[in-house]
Amino acid sequence: MHKLNYKYWVIFSLSFLILIFSFTPLSDKEITPKQNLVEVLKSLGQDYPEHYIENPDSLDIKRGYDLIHVGKTTPPDGFASKAISRFYTCTSCHNVEREDPDLTLVDQDARLEYAMENKLPYLQGTTFWGAVNKESWYNDDYVLKYGSLVEKASGSLKESIHLCATVCSQGRELEDWEMKSIISYLWSLQMKMDDLDLGEKEIDYINELAESDSDSAIAYIKSHYLTKSPATFAELPESKEKGYPMEGRPQFGKAIYELGCQHCHHAYGESDLVLDNSILTFKWLKKHMPENSKKSIYEIIRNGSYSELGHKEYMPNYTLEKMSHQQVEDLRAYIESNLK
Repeated sequence: MHKLNYKYWVIFSLSFLILIFSFTPLSDKEITPKQNLVEVLKSLGQDYPEHYIENPDSLDIKRGYDLIHVGKTTPPDGFASKAISRFYTCTSCHNVEREDPDLTLVDQDARLEYAMENKLPYLQGTTFWGAVNKESWYNDDYVLKYGSLVEKASGSLKESIHLCATVCSQGRELEDWEMKSIISYLWSLQMKMDDLDLGEKEIDYINELAESDSDSAIAYIKSHYLTKSPATFAELPESKEKGYPMEGRPQFGKAIYELGCQHCHHAYGESDLVLDNSILTFKWLKKHMPENSKKSIYEIIRNGSYSELGHKEYMPNYTLEKMSHQQVEDLRAYIESNLK
C-alpha cells in the first residue's frame, strides 16, 4: 500500500510540474534582441499606444507607403485617390530610415556624418523610422509656430499626422482609410530591441529586472533611446554679416548643401528657387546673407517661411537640433569657398 501511494505521488508531482510549465514557459519570459520594442514594453506592463495596430494588413502598408512617398494611392474602392498636397509629399521633410547612430542624444555632427555615409537627405523633420515608438510629437518650441494646433498633435500621432497633412504640407484632411494606411506603414518602420545597440549583458540585465521590477526594466530600456525629438527654435546671429562665432568647415557645408538644400531646391523640386552649383547661384546666396529677408540663409534656416496668399507652400525652419550654429557656418563656408 505504501509503494502504491508513493507511485501516485510521483505521478501527481510530475503532472503538476508539467501543468505549471505549460502555462509559464521560460522562453516566453525572455526578452531577445529580435523582438519589437512595443511588444517588449507591453510584456513589462506598459499599455499599447493609442495608435497601435496589431498585425497591419499588407495592403494597408502598401497604401501607406504610397501616401508617404507619392502623396496618393489606390484606395480600397479601386479608384485613384486625390493627392494629399499639391506641393509636398511627406518625404519632402522626413526620412524613413534611421538618422542617428546614437539614439540616446542629439548630436548634429554625428547625424550629418551618418547622412553622408548612408546618402540620406539632411532634413528639418524627424525621421518616420521609429515614429510609432515616440511618446510625443511637435515638441517644445513648435508651439511658437503652430500655436494651439500643437495641443492635440503633441500627444497623438494621428493628430500630428493630421496637422502635417493640412497645415505643414498645405494639403487636405485625410480620410479614415488613409490615416489607417499611413499608420500601418509607420508600424513597418518600428524599432526592435536590437536597434538600441544593447549588448548581451544588457539584455541579461533587462531580463533580470523583468523578473522583479518591471518599471525599472521599462525605464532602463527607454534610457537607450529618446522618447521624443527635442525642438529648439534658435536665435539668429547678432550680425548676419559676421555670422555665428565659429569657423566654418566647407566639407561639411558641401554635404548640407547637397543633402539638405538641394533636396528640395532642384530643377524639379518642391521649391520655385533652384539652387544649382553655378557661380551665379553662390553669388546670389552670398549677396543676400546679411539681409533681413528669407533670401538670407540665416533667416530661412532659423525662421523658415510662412504660407502667404497666392503662395501657400512654405519652408519649415531647421531647429537647433536639426542644424547647429556650427553647421550653418559650415554651409556659409562652402558657399564662400566657391567664390574664391
